[in-house]
Amino acid sequence: MSIDTAPLTAIDVHVHLEVTGQGSDSEAAARKYFGDSGAGRDTASLAEYYRSRRMACVVFTVDERLSGRTQVTNEQVLEFAASNTDVVLPFISIDPTRGPEAIREARRLVDTGKVRGLKLHPPLQQFFPNDHIAYPLYEIFADKRLPVLFHTGHSGIGSGAPGGAGIRLKYGHPMPIDDVAVDFPEMPIIMAHPSFPWQDEAISVCLHKPTVYIDLSGWSPKYFSPTLIQYANSLLKTKVLFGSDYPWITPDRWLADFEKIAIKDEVRPLILRENAIRLFGLGGAAPE
Repeated sequence: MSIDTAPLTAIDVHVHLEVTGQGSDSEAAARKYFGDSGAGRDTASLAEYYRSRRMACVVFTVDERLSGRTQVTNEQVLEFAASNTDVVLPFISIDPTRGPEAIREARRLVDTGKVRGLKLHPPLQQFFPNDHIAYPLYEIFADKRLPVLFHTGHSGIGSGAPGGAGIRLKYGHPMPIDDVAVDFPEMPIIMAHPSFPWQDEAISVCLHKPTVYIDLSGWSPKYFSPTLIQYANSLLKTKVLFGSDYPWITPDRWLADFEKIAIKDEVRPLILRENAIRLFGLGGAAPE
């Protein structure tokens, strides 16, 4: 079964598949930062949540060793997606600092034909996106025209923990992504989250590079800057994507707050589903 876009109310492009019962310090700090959303973290609960709301979702893990959090494997993400093909698009996550072994894993997984994109978290993986250590990884995804989703801006993970749990926010600056867009112009790029405190820089990159998008996950819409709302309503209306950051922020909470901000009626469906349908080539649309 493939995703039927006709009945979908939205496509959430930012969903974490998490191990239940996390106990690390960074996990506790993240819960304090985001609050307890009450969202189920097991696979059955996640699939039922989106299916019951007539939503599809992009699901991934984060391949990193900094936070001490137990990770779901890429294979588990692909298995979950294979069992829920009506609602789930799987991205894999590869830490580019792992070197040649990481590149072999990425190539092996992409060659299965089941992977729909790559999730990277530079602050957790401790690299700048334009570091050439990551370029062999980009080459694999650029060759297949598969999107790469970069965390940008502030990190909820580590917020409030001593030393920020070792997470350096500088790696979340969006401007190095501009170099990646120049060097891999055929590769779609999604800058995840309103890129606080560098929102204007993220908007500039998205305006300038035709294959760069912004997802709106990780923040309640009530905290969006006026500039982000202005551009989402105008020059970036076809390049902004709905994302929640489940399980940290649920679509129910995000959408309730989205209703209250000044997004034009004709732009709302673009953000909630149409832009993602085109980007991912769903429902017969040609992929970007």
